[in-house]
Order: sequence, then C-alpha cells, then structure tokens
Amino acid sequence: MIGFLIKKSFYDLWDNLFKIVVLNLGFFACSAIPVFLPRLGALFTDSFILDISLTAVGILICAVYLSAASRVVRSISEYSTFTFKEFLRAFKTAWPAGLVMGLFVFILFLIITIIIPFYLSFESPLLGLALAAVIFWSAIFALLSFQFYFTVTIRLGPGISKSLKKSMLICLDNTGLAFFMIINNLVALVLSVFFAFMFPGPAGILLYLDEALRLRLLKYDYLEENPEADRRKIPWDALLIEERERTGSRTFRNFIFPWKD
Repeated sequence: MIGFLIKKSFYDLWDNLFKIVVLNLGFFACSAIPVFLPRLGALFTDSFILDISLTAVGILICAVYLSAASRVVRSISEYSTFTFKEFLRAFKTAWPAGLVMGLFVFILFLIITIIIPFYLSFESPLLGLALAAVIFWSAIFALLSFQFYFTVTIRLGPGISKSLKKSMLICLDNTGLAFFMIINNLVALVLSVFFAFMFPGPAGILLYLDEALRLRLLKYDYLEENPEADRRKIPWDALLIEERERTGSRTFRNFIFPWKD
C-alpha cells in the first residue's frame, strides 16, 4: 500500500500542480500573521500576554485555512479536482475543525516553549525530568494522532469529539503508518524549502494525508465484510486493483510532455 500511496500522491500533485501552488501561496500569506502580528503589538505595548494572544490568533487563522484546504484536496485524491469557489465555500464548514487544530498547535507551542522548560528548571531534576518526559511523549502521541484529524473529520464525520477519538484509534491501530506519515511529512517540509514551500508544501501534505486515510479505510471495509480475517494480513494487492487501474502508470515523457500521448 505504501508504494502505491507514494505513486498516486505524486501523480495527483503533478496533475494539480497549479492549484496546489496557489493553495500554498495562500497559506504562506496566512503564516505571516502569527509572525508579524505579535511584533506589531509590541510597537504599542510590551505585554507577554498580548504577545501570546496575538500569536494564538495567527495560529488559529492558519489552522482554519488548512482546514478549508483539506476539504478541497479531498476531491483530488478521488480522481477529480476543485474550483476556487468551492475552496472559498469550504470555510463555512471548515472553521470548527480549524479552530480545534489551531488550539492544539497553540498548546503544542506552549509545551515546547514554556511548559517543558519550566519542568526542566525544577530544583528536583529527577521530578522535573519525569514530568517533562510525560508531557513530551503525550505531545508526541497527540501529534501522531492529530495529523489525521482534518481528513478524519471530512471522511468519518464532523463531530469534534468523535473525530478526536477516531484519530487516536486510527493512530493506535496503524502505528507503523502513523510514524511513516509523520516522517514523510517532515521530509516533505524539508523538500518544500527548496521550492519556497510552493511544492509540495502544506497543501501537498494535506493531500498525502487524505490519500493515506482513504486507502487505509479500504482495510476496514474489508474487515467489516470478512470479520474472521487476520487483521495482520490484509490482501492489499486485491484491494487496490481498481485503484491501480484508475491511476495507471507513466513514463518520464508522460510527465513532461503529456500532450504527445
């Protein structure tokens, strides 16, 4: 499944390169808000609370934007595309999930910058280290789970509490995939640096996550139809026959000069 996931994601990214770049440009503009808004506030008052509050506002704006983007890239993974009017309309339904994700990112920001350093500064080093370790590994598990949150919300239901629970269950049931995805996403971010975050960028990562969950859900459809099947031996070759036929294969010439075929 992993090999096909990488292949299909790359094909879909390439076929929708312009729209992916535009989505990334929009996020780049939003990401400037949490960077410059606190600095703007500092021109009027030197307040730590104001600084944190303005950072939180910027993070929430970015998260809502990504939530809307995740809703439209879904159509790409389903062999279709989207219009930018659909993207604008997506904000109407995307903002609750975006606010939840923004809150998570803000809490993660506080954990890294304030909470863990606070515990490590305890006079009792052993106690501080133990508490910091608990917080750290809890944050890692939350990070592994929350990477699926947007696409879980879209594909498995809009309820916030249910989406959070399902994200954690998917992570626990697919630990290998969860770690692979987080590593892949980090690699994609590093690769994005060389393309000024235009490709694959955040939109490309959202598409990849949606592709991964959509394909992984085939496993649960199979287990539901075959309750006696071994969960550790999923017949992916059989489950992906239709997907492979629809995706097809391409040569380097197909990518560069598709009109010549």
